[in-house]
Amino acid sequence: MRRTTTRRVLVGAVVLAISIGVLPLMAHAADETPTASEIGIDAKTIHIAQIADVENSIAPGLFQGGVDGLAGAVKYINANGGVAGRKVVLDFYDSKLNPNEARNGIIKACDNDFMMAGNGMFLLGGFDDAINCVDKAGQAVGIPDIPAVATNNTQGCSPVTYAATASSLDCATLSSNPQKFNGQVGDSKYYQKKYGPLHGTLIVSNDSASTQRASSVLGLYAEKGGIDITSTSAFSSRDPQSVFTPVIAQMKSSGANYNLDGQAVSSVVSMRQEAQLQGLTDPKFVWTCQIQCYDKVTTHAGDVMANTRIVLNFLPFQETKTNKTLAAFVKYVGKDKVSGFAVWGWISGLLFQQVANQVVKDHGVNGLTRSNFLDALKGTHEFSAGGMWGTNDPGARLASPCFMIVKFDGSKYVREYPTKPGTFDCKPSNRQTVELATN
Repeated sequence: MRRTTTRRVLVGAVVLAISIGVLPLMAHAADETPTASEIGIDAKTIHIAQIADVENSIAPGLFQGGVDGLAGAVKYINANGGVAGRKVVLDFYDSKLNPNEARNGIIKACDNDFMMAGNGMFLLGGFDDAINCVDKAGQAVGIPDIPAVATNNTQGCSPVTYAATASSLDCATLSSNPQKFNGQVGDSKYYQKKYGPLHGTLIVSNDSASTQRASSVLGLYAEKGGIDITSTSAFSSRDPQSVFTPVIAQMKSSGANYNLDGQAVSSVVSMRQEAQLQGLTDPKFVWTCQIQCYDKVTTHAGDVMANTRIVLNFLPFQETKTNKTLAAFVKYVGKDKVSGFAVWGWISGLLFQQVANQVVKDHGVNGLTRSNFLDALKGTHEFSAGGMWGTNDPGARLASPCFMIVKFDGSKYVREYPTKPGTFDCKPSNRQTVELATN
């Protein structure tokens, strides 16, 4: 019998190939009768797992957006035919910001599901249970993993993990000191050219070693783009607004005109409330944030978050008329649930769909095995989610050089750069390499 946990079952059937740019099925696939080709797959369904931090006391609902995004992607896939003649079923395992729950989720996924998609486990410990997971034939091929976010480098560089968002760490330097990271610096170059010279503070999250490291790399990208990071402060999402009092005071006294924040959006709001309290409200000040700030928490904060610039690797939600996949995202996720994290969950589902269809094209509907899927995933070198995401190379774990910037004006998001709707800045020079010491 299948080992089960609380699941969200989403039904329907295959791919809208034209709108998302995936490969068609083999001509003979329609004549092939689907069978139970792998763990998590039977004649009618494909079970995929999502393990993410939602219910917890530290940051309640932390990765709910990613869960909503993948759920929407599964609805979309099923509404357009499913995959390999089967319906996709999503099994959700809440890791609850707890490393033990994260491991339990991986073990359950190994036993019950074909692959994992849209994972967001911010306190993940080891990843051996996924790497050593056996397939239906009893071979330790591992369980394929297309995470929405992999802050733990052991996961991000594992032989079974290829993220739709690609990777920042150069996995060849995983055991090196310093390590190398490849990332997008085009936004920092833009800020420096348009508003510079810029100097100021980087705020990082220290909720875990992996999140602190990931957010610290953001400062290196900013410096690579020409911005002077004069100080770095680290805080937990559990910290009260008062921890920002000396930080804002220092920013005022030093004449800083730039801030980059890698914390959870609720903490960013707390920092901006402190800035408002201390009168740091100069409209020329460049407040910058990442994907976590493209969220309803920002819009609910209103004037407190005014003048915040957010760099995105996907098209903003108000531009649905420019891209069919973006329109489908808003439709199937729901206007009230769209967020930056939701995009990450959504594109993880679409990469699964693209790779699964490639396997079916190469091997037929019963060639859908973990081993074949991993081979196809590693060989996938172009992914754009139908153009709503800046094209990247998940197989080589290379992040996209593409970006665009929106500005929150206190009530709504406004496209700032590039100015033409539906476009990105994708210059190859946007992608640069930085180094960070491991201790």
